[in-house]
Amino acid sequence: MAESGTRPDEPERFPRQGNMSSKQDLIQWENTSVETCTILSWLGYGQEIIQARKDAYRELGKLLTARECGEATYIIAGSKGEGLSSFLESDVDQMVVNNRVFCLEDVVKSSAFPGEITVLRSLSRRSYHGHCRLLLERRGTIIHREVNDAFCDDGYGRELLSSDLFVNNWSNERLAEGTVQHERAGPSIPNTMHGHLHRDIVHALHYYCPNILSKWAARPRHWPPPEVAQRVVSLGAVLTPVGFKGSEYQHVEWRVCFNAGEIELISNLNDTQTKLYVLLKMIKNDVLHPRKKEVSSYTLKNIVLWMAENNPQASFHKKSLLQWLHEALDALRVALITLELPYYMIPERNLMATSGLDEEQQRTWISTITDMLNEGPKMILRLPKIRKALIAHPEPLRWYSGRRIELELLSLMRMNRAAICWDENGEFDQTDAILQALERRRNEVITDVCVRMIMEGSRVINAQAIFDRIMM
Repeated sequence: MAESGTRPDEPERFPRQGNMSSKQDLIQWENTSVETCTILSWLGYGQEIIQARKDAYRELGKLLTARECGEATYIIAGSKGEGLSSFLESDVDQMVVNNRVFCLEDVVKSSAFPGEITVLRSLSRRSYHGHCRLLLERRGTIIHREVNDAFCDDGYGRELLSSDLFVNNWSNERLAEGTVQHERAGPSIPNTMHGHLHRDIVHALHYYCPNILSKWAARPRHWPPPEVAQRVVSLGAVLTPVGFKGSEYQHVEWRVCFNAGEIELISNLNDTQTKLYVLLKMIKNDVLHPRKKEVSSYTLKNIVLWMAENNPQASFHKKSLLQWLHEALDALRVALITLELPYYMIPERNLMATSGLDEEQQRTWISTITDMLNEGPKMILRLPKIRKALIAHPEPLRWYSGRRIELELLSLMRMNRAAICWDENGEFDQTDAILQALERRRNEVITDVCVRMIMEGSRVINAQAIFDRIMM
């Protein structure tokens, strides 16, 4: 392994930790870092609650998969699957992977798959890095209508699976009562259940790509350790129905994704690296305010993964959090200036290539980030959640934090219990004793919060509003 752990072609983009200008500066950075770590844990980003979320959403994926009787595998991806957002803080990213279709790289033989499986062969020539087209190699004896009706002719008598038709076919799926479907967003089909539970559903296909994964695993690195890298390889890849923006083949192209592997990677970040990722997402939402995902949480995740790979794990600790935030923001600034950021799993793919960033927004963000870098540890005060927590007296903050975490744990347990009690119409048995016990305790906790708020002079509207506010 190289001593520095850095990639020779990316030395300045993901730098190693720099030195502070003086001992006094270093002490200020370290003290503020430790305090910020404590506050983030109180706000719901401690290791225990993050693990509880990951476990709950992994279990939800298993429960939903079991209902499909082998037809599909569910993966709860995004910030929910990573355990980094509270119950109502963001949408649930639900990936539904078809188990009756397998897509293969050239080196994989199709004869290993039974006759009922439809086999597609990836064709990456003339497609942008991390994208491919899918040629039909063998139509299976069992094939879903949404797949079968998405084939089109490539002009040479061969059948291609159209990503565009594939998404449109799934958009016509019958929904459970109480679910409202929204306009398609790229590969995603968003919907809302019961008026407040928002989901982004992406239908995807299994992809066997040993060449891509072995190349990733072979990189010199400080992190992840070899056993974790092998688990990532074993989790494989999927293809999502979205082409490279502007490509002449966009409507028939598919994007290579490693959702399960990336969840494994995020799970193996240490506490400081995880909190670094959380702070970057707060900066995106509360300071940069992107309009159309010109900078996304995925962009920031890749910066954190590169920094973890290129630096010794021991250098990421409570006292160094804000120093690493400084480095990460500088890496983001470089990405905005150059419009280049290599994808962690496939470095040839530039995540900024289709950002849609206009010159005015680019200048504004570069200026804002430069100002934050010049502010030193005080840059943390730009984040409303952190600023309010610093102002709040520690005792009330700890009390409310404890109630919020208990409410979230109850909500996660209720979510999975409801999945067990669902019938084929999406309804669940409200008389279930465990559901009722969870609901009773939930109401007790909300009542405690309401009483304390009234005693402190706060205005209380209703219990549901309190729950929504706490869980956001």
